[in-house]
Amino acid sequence: MKRYQMTRRFLIFWTLFIGIGAVGGACAMLYDPTGAFMGMDVVLPYFQILPFADILFQNFVFSGISLLVVNGISNLTAAVLLFRKKPLGIKLGGIFGCTLMAWICIQFYMFEPNTIDTAYFLFGLAQALTGYACWVFYRQVSWKAETVDYPHIGQNPKTLVVYFSRLGRVKRLACEEAERTGGVLFEVRTTERTRDTLGFWWCGRFGMHQWAMPIEEMPDHLEQYETVILCTPVWVFTLCGPMREFCRRGAGKIRRAEYVVVHFQPWPSVGVCREMDRLLGITAEQRTDVRCQLGHYKVLHQEAARQDCSEEEPSMVEKE
Repeated sequence: MKRYQMTRRFLIFWTLFIGIGAVGGACAMLYDPTGAFMGMDVVLPYFQILPFADILFQNFVFSGISLLVVNGISNLTAAVLLFRKKPLGIKLGGIFGCTLMAWICIQFYMFEPNTIDTAYFLFGLAQALTGYACWVFYRQVSWKAETVDYPHIGQNPKTLVVYFSRLGRVKRLACEEAERTGGVLFEVRTTERTRDTLGFWWCGRFGMHQWAMPIEEMPDHLEQYETVILCTPVWVFTLCGPMREFCRRGAGKIRRAEYVVVHFQPWPSVGVCREMDRLLGITAEQRTDVRCQLGHYKVLHQEAARQDCSEEEPSMVEKE
């Protein structure tokens, strides 16, 4: 939530900064179409290399109207929508950053390289990137787990479904597995901070170093379960820290394991499969790779795991 609010404020700044500046420049051009008011009359000859210059660029009227519409009113409209917390404002804010870059590219074509054009091109790039980041964070905070009853969870005491979920996406798949198998559901909880923006970066630190993250407790009598299904997210292309610690502490106690690996990349996480096998000291009998992007799930690969995971051929199966 904090990441979304922060990027939304930055995007509001960019849309207001670019929009107000464009409106001011356009008004000056329309006030004095010769450009003398702003000292721009000396650059008018450079416009003659553009198409239809003899019709459109004999003065700054067309340029002023274009600047007003393309970069002025457009960005101010996006700013109003952002103030009203409308999702369309996020999309438009990012798109208008791209239009600013396109506008500056035309000026690169007309003029010699200069500091102002370069700076505004970078402003447009920053606005576009901020808009993209804001849209991703908005989708993350707007995603809501469906309220579903799972009446069969816990009916099969021989199966245990273990999961760690920072934002709730892995939890949903774990609940579905527990409902399908009737297994007992167990959530791995960590003593480290994993929520919000600081938690995101803290988890990334553990992922980059492939560190185990301390967990609060283990299930009682783990060895009594015939099957343990481990549902885990992927951090920086590796096994998440809390599940790494769970596998270390559960080594020798789990007889039969299955994996549900949740990530964002479009290919199976074979390395995560191998690491869990190594930590547990066994070979999982089934592995399911699920890609989750902005709350949408897609099963990339699902089959009985082999001794050498690298030989597996991925299948692309849409999750119903």
